[in-house]
Amino acid sequence: MHWQRMSLSRCWLLLCLLLAAETVPIDKIKVTKVEEPEVQATAESPDTGLYYDRYLREVIDVLETDRHFRDKLQTANIDEIKSGKLAKELNLVSHLVRTKLDELKRQEVSRLRMLIKAKIDAQQDAGIDHHALLKQFEHLNHQNPHSFEPEDLELLIKTATSDLENYDKERHEEFKQYEMLKEHERREYLKTLDEEKRKEEEARFDEMKRKHQDHPKINHPGSKDQLKEVWEETDGLDPEDFDTKTFFKLHDTNGDGFLDEQEMEALFTKELEKIYDPNNEEDDMIEMEEERLRMREHVMKEIDTNKDRLISVDEFLTASEKKEFVDADNWETLDEQELYSEDELQEFERRLSQQEHELQMKSDDLLKQREALQLQQDQLQAQKFEFQQVVQHLEQQKQTQQVHPPAGPNGELQFHQEKQQAAPPGNMQALPPGHDQPQGLNQPAPGQDQPQQ
Repeated sequence: MHWQRMSLSRCWLLLCLLLAAETVPIDKIKVTKVEEPEVQATAESPDTGLYYDRYLREVIDVLETDRHFRDKLQTANIDEIKSGKLAKELNLVSHLVRTKLDELKRQEVSRLRMLIKAKIDAQQDAGIDHHALLKQFEHLNHQNPHSFEPEDLELLIKTATSDLENYDKERHEEFKQYEMLKEHERREYLKTLDEEKRKEEEARFDEMKRKHQDHPKINHPGSKDQLKEVWEETDGLDPEDFDTKTFFKLHDTNGDGFLDEQEMEALFTKELEKIYDPNNEEDDMIEMEEERLRMREHVMKEIDTNKDRLISVDEFLTASEKKEFVDADNWETLDEQELYSEDELQEFERRLSQQEHELQMKSDDLLKQREALQLQQDQLQAQKFEFQQVVQHLEQQKQTQQVHPPAGPNGELQFHQEKQQAAPPGNMQALPPGHDQPQGLNQPAPGQDQPQQ
């Protein structure tokens, strides 16, 4: 029971019960093993959907390695955790734990800065204030990016709690937008048809609606009839032996003494299968998940009296003693409700048209940029071609201007020796052209022979 209580407290630190998009198979709460190897960890809990989910998990994992903080977490109540009061205990954890937390925070700040840089690069806006953008991240103290302080733990818990409380609301709004988009596209398609085809399409649409609404009775979620059907068809037990306490233990799959939101949602699968079949064209599986969410919210609202997003065995047994448990009202499914008004649809279409117009303008601008870039590329290619032509022409000129030795009649090379004047005898210097030698200078000395003619 010691570690079961730890699991409950950890649930609140891990997103106040980890609202998850996945419901089947049932995910279980993970309990980190610390100095107690005999305790077996269950399957890792599902992703919370928060953009700081990893940071949240890593901080909690590190904190649970400290014996003092783990003991405080065990004895703390839900309100103390949600309010951030538990954060003050951070001053008493070991130096090693604080060092690890400091490093986690530095990594998270670095990650956020990378996200901001990517956003700035995408917008190509160098004038954005980085420090101002960090303020949008409320789960840590951005003014101190180097160390993890009690204020950081308090901000992390409060932000996660607030974000999770708004998580269902955001999912409902997303579903509403989805439904309006479906209707908008249907109406736009009808505009493309002639009158005869339009009537045929309208008739087909009405027939699909009728087939979808033609399903067995839906038991009120959380009622005795609904739970008995799970007991009989899913658990394979005799309906005459139905017992609420036994039922609770059977479906407390992680054995922590509580039914969390994922365990509750799993109980509605049998009812949802009466309405939705993935093989039927008229059944929308996105609508099925919205119906599951509505059922879970309704049951938690009726049974979870302390609003901790968990159903204890006492809360479950108390609810089973109420009149509504046995004599429940009929459950209205999504197809029996008005999901949006005509005015809301028109406003949605107006905003959609404006978005399409803005996207078209951006598309036209990108097309112009592409054409300009293509023109620049063509010009560069033309310049490159001209440059290659000039280089080729210069090479040809260089080859034709080279001097080749003259060849004889048979192709042999001929060399011509230049005539040289005879050097004057003795030490006499040769006279420049146009000057005659003085008479007698070239006469042979007495006793020398005359040169032969």
